[in-house]
Amino acid sequence: MTGHFITMVFLMILVGVAGGVINYYTLSPKLVGDRRLLVRCVFLGAGVTFLVPFVLSVFGSTLIVDSEGDPANLLNYVAICLAVAISPRFFIANVSDNVLSETRLTSDKVDLLQYQLKQLQEELIPLIDTETEGDQSADGALAEPNPDELDVTSAKVLNTLGRGRFIYRSLNGLCQEADTDESTMVKTLGFLTLKSLAGKVGGRKGVRWYITERGRKLIEIGA
Repeated sequence: MTGHFITMVFLMILVGVAGGVINYYTLSPKLVGDRRLLVRCVFLGAGVTFLVPFVLSVFGSTLIVDSEGDPANLLNYVAICLAVAISPRFFIANVSDNVLSETRLTSDKVDLLQYQLKQLQEELIPLIDTETEGDQSADGALAEPNPDELDVTSAKVLNTLGRGRFIYRSLNGLCQEADTDESTMVKTLGFLTLKSLAGKVGGRKGVRWYITERGRKLIEIGA
């Protein structure tokens, strides 16, 4: 039994050294040539192989005892020791890659959430402005809207914006509902925006147009 014990210790040291050398030569070519690093890899490989008996005992394995006089079990034990001796290098590399990958994925998700939040804020601002009571100070208030400042087309488009069932309207939908060509609709919407009667936001579905509170007042005056 003593002879078998000495043999196992010798094999663990030998396999550990071999695993350390393998680890060393799988490093970046820039690192190969550093003798101190080679020594560290060898000692690490030899050291971790002595964890094998402990791990086997934890799992209730009798491989060490069975390997005495059994070449097949002895080879299995050597293979386990070699795998353990090589594993620190690949284990650290895999963990580092996984952590880096998870970090990048988390960063991408945060960027996407920030972008979606920004879009949501842009879409909600007109609705919030419509439902929020403003200060009625004479200095900061816009002039009361005058229905006479709009031509027939502008008034029609403004009514279409304000009386539809959607808050945010697409250009195509407005053209169909107001029976107006796209070129005229774009010019009219631009005019209404300059008059602070309409506005536009860029959402997930593209540019959408909406009526402002001033535009709603103008509709009520002209009703």
